[in-house]
Amino acid sequence: MNTITFDLAAKVVRPRPAISHKGTFGRVLIIGGAPQYGGAAILSASAAVYAGAGLVTVALAATHHAALRTRLPEAMAITWTDDDDVSDALRAADVIVIGPGLGVDAAALAVLRQTLAAVNAQQTLIIDGSAITLCASQHLTPAHANVVWTPHQMEWQRLSGLAIADQTPAANQAAAAELPGTVIVKQHRTEIFTPTAAFVNPIGGPELATGGSGDTLTGILAAFIGQFSASAETICAAVYTHSAVAAAIAKTQYVALPTAVIAALPGYMRQLANQPN
Repeated sequence: MNTITFDLAAKVVRPRPAISHKGTFGRVLIIGGAPQYGGAAILSASAAVYAGAGLVTVALAATHHAALRTRLPEAMAITWTDDDDVSDALRAADVIVIGPGLGVDAAALAVLRQTLAAVNAQQTLIIDGSAITLCASQHLTPAHANVVWTPHQMEWQRLSGLAIADQTPAANQAAAAELPGTVIVKQHRTEIFTPTAAFVNPIGGPELATGGSGDTLTGILAAFIGQFSASAETICAAVYTHSAVAAAIAKTQYVALPTAVIAALPGYMRQLANQPN
C-alpha cells in the first residue's frame, strides 16, 4: 500500500488563485440531519466551510434550521423532505454528501433514493454514515463512477460482508473493487482504496475517537474535492489533513473535539499552501 505523506497533501492544497469567485471553490450539498441527529449535518457543513468550500447548502430537518444559521451563518439551509428544493439543490451541486445524521427511516430512504437517481457523471457523491447502512440493507448501488464511500469498520462490515476481524488490507481491497468509486475504511490506520491504487494514512489516533469526527472528515472531503478535483491524491490529502490537525490538537489536549478540528482547518491548510511546489 502507498503511504500518504505531508508532501502529497501540500501538492494538493495550493494558494487560491487571485482571480476567482465562490463558484471556483465548489458547490457542496450536504443531506442529513434527521430530527434527532442535527449535529452531524451541522458538523459536516462546518468542516466544508472551514476547509474552503465556496458555497455550502445543507438539507436537514426544519427543526435544525435555526441551529444551523446560528452556528454557521455561511451555509444555506433547506428542508430535506422538500422534494422540489432538494431537486434544485442536487442539480446545482458539484459535490453531494449524503448520510451525516440521516437516519434509516422511510424519509431517509426516500431522500437517498432521490439522490441516487439525480446524481450525474459531472458530480461527486460522498456516501456516509446512515446512507451506507441503507445502501447495504436495501442493496442500493449508485450507477455512477464518482463515488466516495466513508464507512467506519462496522459500516464496512454491513457493506462488504467482512467481519471486523477479517478486514485485512487485502480483503478490504478485494471487497472495495466490487463497488463503484473509492472506499475509505476509517480505522486506527485508515485505508483508502481507489479503482487503481491503495493507500494507508500513517497518522491519526484515539484523540479522534469521539462523536462527530467522521462527519467532520466528510465535510473536509467535500470541500477538498470541490476545490481541488476528485482525484485519489485529493481524497488522500483530505484524510491526512483531518488526522494531522487532530494530532496537533492532541499534543496539548486529551481529545480532539470536532469543533476544535474544524476551527484549526484554515490555519493548517495555509501551512500546506505555503509549502514550495
